[in-house]
Amino acid sequence: MKIKSQKDFFSGLMFTVVGVAFAWGASDYTLGNGARMGPGYFPLVLGVLLAVLGALITFNALVVGAVGGDKIGSIAWRPLFFIIAANLVFGAALGGLPSIGLPPMGLIVGIFALTFIASNAGDDFSFKEVAILATILAVLSYAAFILLLKLQFPVWPAFFIA
Repeated sequence: MKIKSQKDFFSGLMFTVVGVAFAWGASDYTLGNGARMGPGYFPLVLGVLLAVLGALITFNALVVGAVGGDKIGSIAWRPLFFIIAANLVFGAALGGLPSIGLPPMGLIVGIFALTFIASNAGDDFSFKEVAILATILAVLSYAAFILLLKLQFPVWPAFFIA
């Protein structure tokens, strides 16, 4: 059988693998039923749906051809690095890293760091635009997570408050 669209084939395989992994991980939790859902019900259903969607996309890539074969290009290492690094720095800023003596820096500092690091993944960088975006994201995140949802985690670094 010949692959007619490499992009669809490999993205479908990725969806299937991730969906099966989530469904398998959710099977360790109590499932419950439709009326009284347990903590594993929702991830199981989403995992199964994602796996089925992936299987359909993979099958479609084997049956329907794309113009030019829809070849996969090279891996974009720069965006991959900056997006992953931005998320890791955000997690470290939000919770701190006690093993190296980094205290929690809080939500606001974490969002600014996340935004500035992730913006380096693109080809264009405008400090003014990124600063405006980071400020809007920080204000909306504060409103959503702290004011509306009443989540309990540091907003500012401890040395700002003391």
